Formats: sequence, C-alpha cells, structure tokens
Amino acid sequence: MNAKPLTGIRVLTLEQFGAGPYGTMFLAELGAEVIKIEPPEGDPSRQVGPHRLGDSDSEYFQAWNLGKKSVTLDIKSREGRRQFEALVEGADCVVNNLRGTQPARLGIDYASLKHLKPAIVCLHISAYGRAGERADWPGYDFLMQAEAGLMELTGDPEGAPTRVGVSLIDSMSGLTGIVGLLACLLRARTTGEGCDVETCLYDVAMHQLTYPGVWYLNEGDVSPRVPRSAHLSLAPVQTFPTKDGWIFIMCMTQKFWLTLVKAMGREDLLDDPRFGDPNTRAVNRAALTEALDPTFRTRTTGDWLATFNGLLPAAPVHRLDQALDSDFARATKMVSAVAHPVKGRLRVLANPLRIDGERPAQAACSPLGADNQTFKQTFRGEGR
Repeated sequence: MNAKPLTGIRVLTLEQFGAGPYGTMFLAELGAEVIKIEPPEGDPSRQVGPHRLGDSDSEYFQAWNLGKKSVTLDIKSREGRRQFEALVEGADCVVNNLRGTQPARLGIDYASLKHLKPAIVCLHISAYGRAGERADWPGYDFLMQAEAGLMELTGDPEGAPTRVGVSLIDSMSGLTGIVGLLACLLRARTTGEGCDVETCLYDVAMHQLTYPGVWYLNEGDVSPRVPRSAHLSLAPVQTFPTKDGWIFIMCMTQKFWLTLVKAMGREDLLDDPRFGDPNTRAVNRAALTEALDPTFRTRTTGDWLATFNGLLPAAPVHRLDQALDSDFARATKMVSAVAHPVKGRLRVLANPLRIDGERPAQAACSPLGADNQTFKQTFRGEGR
C-alpha cells in the first residue's frame, strides 16, 4: 500500500467509551497520528470487563481505540494545561465526546484554542448538543435508540421494544463527526481558519429514522413493528425458518420474487392474485409467510443458499460465533490481529475500508501513558 491518506495529520482527542473513540480509530487506521489524552486514571472504558488485559486495559477498550497513542494529562491543572497547549500548537484537530457544556468549560473549543493555532479544527460529539436545555445531560447510545423511536420499530409486534445488540448510534455518531471534521480540515488547509464542528448522538439517532420519518412527517403514517423483522412495504423481505436455523430473504423487486418461487419449486404461487406484485404481497404478508414457511423448513439454511447461489438476495441468520468463524469472513479477511503487550496476539475486526485493494494495517492502542516520554520535548515547548 502507498502512504496512508492521513499521514502527517495530528489529532488530539479527549474521549471515552464509544462515539468519539470509534471515529478517531478510523483516523488512526487511515494514517493520522491520534494522541489520546487521558486523565491519570485513564479512559473509564479501559476497566470494562469481562475480558481485562492487565490493570489499565481491556478487550472492550481496544475494540474502540486501535492505533492510538496514549498521553496522560490533567488539563485542569496549570502544568497539564500548559502541556496540552503545547500539543495543540503542533496539532491539526482536537476531538472530544464530552457533555455539551464541558468543552467550553475545559477550554478545548475553537474560541479557547484559536490563539494557539488559528487553523485548528475542533470536533465535538455530545449526547444532546452544546446548546439547549439538555446540553449538560449525560447520554448514551441505548437512550438514543429508545427516544428516537428506533427501539419501538424493532422486534416482533407482541414483544417488548428492542434495541440493536451493539452500539450502532455510537458508531454512526463517530463516523458522522469524522466526516464533518475532515471537511472542515480541508477548508482550514485552504483558508487558514479552523472552526468548531459538532454532532450529537440524539441528532444522529433521529437521522436514522430515514424513510419512516419522512412518511410520518408528510403523511402522518406511523410505521408499526412488523413480524419476522420484515420490511414495512415490500414482501417477502423477512426471516424464514429452515431445517436448522433461519434465513433472511430480500425480494426487493419483482425479478427476485420470480427467481425465489422458481428456485423453491413453488410456481403455484405465481397464480395466486394475493401475491401478484410487491404491494399485494405486502398487504397479504401473513398469508405469504404461511405459504412459504413449510417449504423453507424442508431444507437447511446452507442448502437454500446453495440453491439460490447469489441469484437473489439471501443471507443466513448467524449467531455471533457463526458470523466471525464463517468461511466468507475468512475469505474477506474481516478478522485481523495486532500485537499486544499482555495478550501477545489480540484478534480484532479489520477496518472495513480497502485502499488500493488492501485493508489499512492496524496496531493496538498504547498502554496508559506509554507515550508521555515521546512528547516530553513538546511538553517543554520545543516543538513538534
């Protein structure tokens, strides 16, 4: 691979847990020098179990923080502030995912730092934004899934509202923030003027409502929960039980519907007026499910996938272990490994980007405070 695209960019980040760390991890893996500024006790997520890696590290922490350097500073102290400002003078960006009112209080927003470097770009990722009645509220991914209506859209109609099994709002917020950061960094390179750029978990969660949100705003249409994780307006787009598990079928077009019934030997369904087009199939989803279930149950998920052979959109419904141990995951090299001082070889998820056909190389995050000595000259004001 040629030089990574962000080589030469220095990022200071004051972050914890998910949203900020996920976004800055991408910056690190794309070549930026990401310096994670931690309090002396470290990012709290270093202590998250159950799989600890010594006193101040964990597999949970590494999953969000690959490729970063670690510097411990108490920026509230006079000496810590001086050292932080010395780092800012040699940096391109400052990132945080603190409560909305904290960046100004801590002096890590653009207004507080522009005298040190006018081109500095400051990214803020908060729970509810930097202004308004909730600016000082704590907030986390699961709360956003609840309040934005995403949990109420998820799960079977007769069950409880259900959150996604991982922190997708954190991840989306981190990436949303990084898009804004890189755009503003490009502008700063041209104009010499930096800025504040911000997003928040609440806004990102609301934005994920996409077309159900637009339907309600324009038509007053409140989308219900649909059985089998089905699509709201197309069918069959849902799960079906097989002989040994579940399969997800996505007949998003009439072409795929025709392919499905022929592959299953169910051409009889083509003569049923209830299933003639996508709209009528959606209206008669329960009857369609009843018609297809017995056929799907006659064969294993693997058999059905082999039969469909990529001719229509279909996927196995995997457990986590099945997903990570699958032949396809191995073939695509979505599982990687990095050297770790305690674990030795720590297996991790590979970066999902490919540049010039290759995935970015990865490394573990430094141990807590391990890079303090590296930046000793900078702390003394001797430059980058």
